[in-house]
Amino acid sequence: MKKLVPVIVTVLILATVALLVISRAKQVKYLTVLKGNTSRAPVEIILNHYQDTQCGMLLDRLKDSAQAVASDGKTWFFDDVGCLALWLEHNKHRDEMVLWVYTRDTEEWLDGRLAWYSRSDNTVMNYGFAAYSQKDEGRIPFDEMYRKMLRGENLTNPYIRKELLGND
Repeated sequence: MKKLVPVIVTVLILATVALLVISRAKQVKYLTVLKGNTSRAPVEIILNHYQDTQCGMLLDRLKDSAQAVASDGKTWFFDDVGCLALWLEHNKHRDEMVLWVYTRDTEEWLDGRLAWYSRSDNTVMNYGFAAYSQKDEGRIPFDEMYRKMLRGENLTNPYIRKELLGND
């Protein structure tokens, strides 16, 4: 019996540690869709809590992030405007969605369809499309950014990268 006590104690300690690890893993949940946003306003982002619906990365900064809100209040999150465009293409209700983009010039949420987009900014997914509130030289409207993203005309394409940035 004395020989079994250390084995039993060790098994109990290991079981307790395993139980704690499993329960902690169940507590850490990243949100890809938020329900109940009936106002369809941009949601306040909690960094490292929301997960990009398209690429799966955690949103660790507001810069270049985006949101899509459906008429029923479901809200999806994106770490890059390019991810929003890719995801939007496969959503049959894309025209009814309210799109929010975090602009670089005002550092505020703006209707994504009213924003202007650069083509060569350093973004988290390297697509190059960053949102701005003001039109400026080289910035394009939403529809053009959307088409270029879907055609692969972004900085992940080496030919486009060379065209826009030169020998980078």
